[in-house]
Amino acid sequence: QLQLVESGGGLVQPGGSLRLSCAASGFNLDNYAIGWFRQAPGKEREGVSCISSTGGSTNYADSVKGRFTISRDGAKKTVYLQMNSLKPEDTAVYYCAATRYIRHCNVGAMNYWGKGTLVTVSS
Repeated sequence: QLQLVESGGGLVQPGGSLRLSCAASGFNLDNYAIGWFRQAPGKEREGVSCISSTGGSTNYADSVKGRFTISRDGAKKTVYLQMNSLKPEDTAVYYCAATRYIRHCNVGAMNYWGKGTLVTVSS
């Protein structure tokens, strides 16, 4: 069964950090661009960051540039999202998703989705 699994969410104070992980089972993550998306209560799902299959290309939403970093570890078959300087408005369920090419990395074009991990930024 093809599956993506996110981990690393939790409760953090404003200004704090979290690192999210995305692992795959049933397919080779190395062949896919991976995107992180988030959905806050009452809002539409939005793109946060994407990384190409080789790791050589990345992009970020303006709202997270300079604070979030996406990376991938081929040996561990895992993609990470390092989130620093977290703000209350970063509170959301975070999803990772896979697509063959980074140019297709948007909410409507991903092939596989994880079930999400909740990030809550609050004092």
